[in-house]
Amino acid sequence: MHIREVIERTGIVERQIRYLIAEGLIPPPRGGRANADYGDDHVAAIHRYQSLKDLGFPPSAIKLLLDAHQGVPFPIAPGITLVIDPDLLGSGLEAAPLADKINALLLTLLKEPDHGQDRNPAND
Repeated sequence: MHIREVIERTGIVERQIRYLIAEGLIPPPRGGRANADYGDDHVAAIHRYQSLKDLGFPPSAIKLLLDAHQGVPFPIAPGITLVIDPDLLGSGLEAAPLADKINALLLTLLKEPDHGQDRNPAND
C-alpha cells in the first residue's frame, strides 16, 4: 500500500510516519524509497506506538519496550510482574478473557495452604 493509505488508516501525517521509521519505532517500507510499499504490519506498528504514547510513554521508553525481545515487564504489585510480548502491545487483543485467566491463576497460586485446619479431630 502507498503511504497515503497508511495515513488514511492511521490518521497520522506523513512527516510523523517518516519520524517513526527514522527512530526505529516502525519498520521501514519494503521496496526502498522510490517504490515504498507499506503493509498491515506498518499500520499495526503505528497503532501500537499510538497506544503506548496515549498511555503516557515517551518515544524513548516506547523504543525500549518494542526492543524487549524477551517481553515487556510491567510491575503489578510487590513480587508480581506481568511480562507481555512486545508484539501484543497495542494489538487490540481482548483483555477481559486474559484478565479472567490471570485472576484464576493468582487465586490458585496465592491461596493459603489448607494444612488440614478444617479437619475435625473428633472424626478421627
